[in-house]
Amino acid sequence: MRRAGTLLLVAGILVLALNLRAAITSLPPVFPGLAARLKLSATAVTVLATLPVLCFGLFSAGAVPLSRRFGEERVLLGALGLLAAGLVLRGVLPGALLYPGTVIAAGAIALMNVLLPSLVKRRQPHRAGMLIGGYLLCLSLGAVLGSLLAVPAYRGTAHAAWLGGPVRFVLWLWAIPAAIAFVVWLPQARYRTRPDAVPGQRGGPAANLGAIARHPLTWQVTAFMGLQSLTYYATLSWLPTLLQDRGMTAAHAGDLLALMNFGNAVTAMLVPTLAHRMTGQRLLAVPIVVCTGAGIAGVFYAPLGSAWAFMLLLGLSQGASLGLAIFFTVARAPDPLTAASLSALAQAGGYLLATAGPLTVGLLHAATGGWSVPVALLLALCAAELAAGYLAGRPKVLPPG
Repeated sequence: MRRAGTLLLVAGILVLALNLRAAITSLPPVFPGLAARLKLSATAVTVLATLPVLCFGLFSAGAVPLSRRFGEERVLLGALGLLAAGLVLRGVLPGALLYPGTVIAAGAIALMNVLLPSLVKRRQPHRAGMLIGGYLLCLSLGAVLGSLLAVPAYRGTAHAAWLGGPVRFVLWLWAIPAAIAFVVWLPQARYRTRPDAVPGQRGGPAANLGAIARHPLTWQVTAFMGLQSLTYYATLSWLPTLLQDRGMTAAHAGDLLALMNFGNAVTAMLVPTLAHRMTGQRLLAVPIVVCTGAGIAGVFYAPLGSAWAFMLLLGLSQGASLGLAIFFTVARAPDPLTAASLSALAQAGGYLLATAGPLTVGLLHAATGGWSVPVALLLALCAAELAAGYLAGRPKVLPPG
């Protein structure tokens, strides 16, 4: 009986993780088509690209208070319901509910981003490494499927009125796996796991935030989390459009975005294991960020025929930086309470910083009519990310909360 319960939990975690990126990565490959059919301006598309990351930052802070009141399992179940509802709403009425539906869906994903790793550590501490690796793999797989299927789904429903047409179908399609995940997760609703404080320490993660916020190391970890997220979401949102402006078809650009996300899946699992075996991670952070910059530069400056190689390099380096950022939130904390506080601050602050990526790149492109200035900005931000990674990679630990 216990084995069956464990299998149900593992299955729930994996199908939940599949839903954390697909609804977001499915839109950039079809931005031009959505803009044309919904009569969206360049600024409106930029706002649409920015909303998910902004919601990640704004709603992440609410995850811990909600889980303290209702339990992590029930908050995750409610978040899955909200994700499905938000996607259906924006698909049924894209003219009126495109943005509100996206906010609901992205807010739900923000809650799951914070609570799913925490639940893994509390419910299955002896399998935490394996399950977090599986969680990151399924997260990346969802991102791959979203970007890979977007253009075929859009084109394949051009004359399928019963599905709502291409715009509506692309916008609500990912509510189906969200609804499936809701059903699979239902057995976990009987549990009420709460993020309680460590015995012998006062307060919980929220009470500990003020203490760790006084230390530079906290902000170095947060800056690395934010800058790696900024470059990821900026490239996720705009590289398909950049490639189409260079002469690539929408379908091919979507395939290359899927290739980038495939690279994420490979290294996001491997890097935390490698980092764990090192005293400090500075020698790991530096080449990772250098490869991120090389990937961005190559996609824009190198011949179009070699774009696949640079997109793969970019995906591998971005997945590695994500894995390293998550590792920092654990390795730089002396205990679970401080780790929870550092994770909450790094995710909330990091995603708010990352909001500037899609927004600024989109506005600069609209203002200049080209990609030279946005790409130069991203390369400059890679330099800042390298500095943050070098500092966060030192073998230092925050004092106990």
